[in-house]
Amino acid sequence: MSDSKVSVAPSERTVIGITFGNSNSSIACTVDDKAEVIANEDGDRQIPTILSYVDGDEYYGQQAKNFLVRNPKNTVAYFKDFLGKDFAAVDPTHNHASAHPEDADGTVAFTVQEKEEGEASKLSVSEVSTRYLRRLIEAASEYLGKKVTSAVMTVPTNFSDKQKEALLAAAAAANLEVLQLINEPVAAALAYDARAETEVQDKIVVVADLGGTRSDVAVVASRSGMYTILATVHDYDFHGTALDKVLIDHFSKEFIKKHQVDPRENARSLAKLKAEAESTKKALSLSTNASFSVESLANGIDFTSSINRLRYETIARSVFEGFTRLVDSAVKKAGLDALDIDEVILSGGTSHTPRIAANLGYLFPQTTKILAPSTTPAAINPSELNARGAALQASLIQEYEAEDIDQSTHAAVTTVPHVTNAIGVISLNEAGEEVFVPVIAPETAVPARRTIHVAAPKDGGDVLVKIAEGNTHIKVTKPEPKVKDESKAAKVEDADEEGDDSDFSDDEEEEEEEKREKVWKIGSTLAEAAVRGVKKGGKVEVTILVDANLSVTVTTREVGAKTGVRGTLSA
Repeated sequence: MSDSKVSVAPSERTVIGITFGNSNSSIACTVDDKAEVIANEDGDRQIPTILSYVDGDEYYGQQAKNFLVRNPKNTVAYFKDFLGKDFAAVDPTHNHASAHPEDADGTVAFTVQEKEEGEASKLSVSEVSTRYLRRLIEAASEYLGKKVTSAVMTVPTNFSDKQKEALLAAAAAANLEVLQLINEPVAAALAYDARAETEVQDKIVVVADLGGTRSDVAVVASRSGMYTILATVHDYDFHGTALDKVLIDHFSKEFIKKHQVDPRENARSLAKLKAEAESTKKALSLSTNASFSVESLANGIDFTSSINRLRYETIARSVFEGFTRLVDSAVKKAGLDALDIDEVILSGGTSHTPRIAANLGYLFPQTTKILAPSTTPAAINPSELNARGAALQASLIQEYEAEDIDQSTHAAVTTVPHVTNAIGVISLNEAGEEVFVPVIAPETAVPARRTIHVAAPKDGGDVLVKIAEGNTHIKVTKPEPKVKDESKAAKVEDADEEGDDSDFSDDEEEEEEEKREKVWKIGSTLAEAAVRGVKKGGKVEVTILVDANLSVTVTTREVGAKTGVRGTLSA
């Protein structure tokens, strides 16, 4: 994708997975086919995407983040989203407490005093990214005991080609070979599907990647280990920083009430508030109470307070509802219903918040798995999902030549036709009614091949197999309207006249809610095939193959038999 791309011989590669985030980044490797997130020299697995320069020394990660209070002008933060963008298109909102982005011939740059003496330097966002990536590579190399040469990196689904080019160029300048760029929701899904205990099956997954400065939701169709993104939505209003702001405002009002001073009006005080609000938010994700303490918050006044989770969830209700609406809008954008979703994967640091997972539990039916720490004990750390998925992908492709990887991931190869409707067989249920049994699910990439076994009559005999298209629809069953009980109504009126406070409504049954269920609707019949003389208790094997040109080949035979019936339908 980039002319400046570094190339390393497969036999000489040491690979890792990298999630280069706007707030935090992660690095991961595979050990015995299991992905492990690597800690840097400070013991951090979630490494703040920040660089800071103090007295000629460069700091990164948590050390650099600490300088946001004491040295904000020489600390560069929230810069990753500026890669490959024109200056006129960037939003500097999150940089008010750090080095501000500047216009450098239409691109983004930062002015910092990187040397102890002399003039300040103007660093392009590409140079800052390169320097930060170097630090990640050094940390991974030190952990592994050998020089890291290559990586698979994750990117948001709305990362433009220009941004990808800029990221590859920054990586190349750091002497890092990027084997592949994969979308973050696919990396998160891969991290779950790669677990030994996971049974890979066709499913529709919603991946909600809730980060510090942005939220991205994708609806992904997983078909036999292949992933197709059906819809994406992106939001820059509902994210982790929005939750921090709720806490900042809450405690600032408390401070104002006590001392008649607004700590948000002072840059240093505001930086202290932000740091403590983030710590308090994380504490509330693990326990029901948290303290909030800042030394010398304003005018030399120390401030200490506390908050419980219920209060926090109440004051941040609008933000939590925003996350739920975001997920709901992604499902609707994909043309699906909540009943169509099999799994919801929560990814990103903000996903640790229990209330978010609880709200999504109300949005989806009980049959939908909500994979988050607060709902599933075996859930993977949401902050580590993308890096784990990238590391797994790196381990799968590290033995291939760079040209082969480029060709196999080219848009002409990865953008393939899909089956719009499901293809399956029609069978009879216990009531003798025809029901549709899907064999190839909708949104399956082609070519695709699936096999199903159809039971023959108990006493054996001839079996007619019908192949048809089908799709789901939501069946809504409304409760029957209740007949008004006139005698009970008369008793209520009499009681009102006599001044009786008895509550007759307690005796009334609760109104039934409408019932919604997902059912398969049988479409047009594609083919029929008869298998004669099936043995008693035998089964018929039906294999459906959809070719790349969308032609359908159906093969039916008795299980164990050498011959069968075969036919092909044109697209």
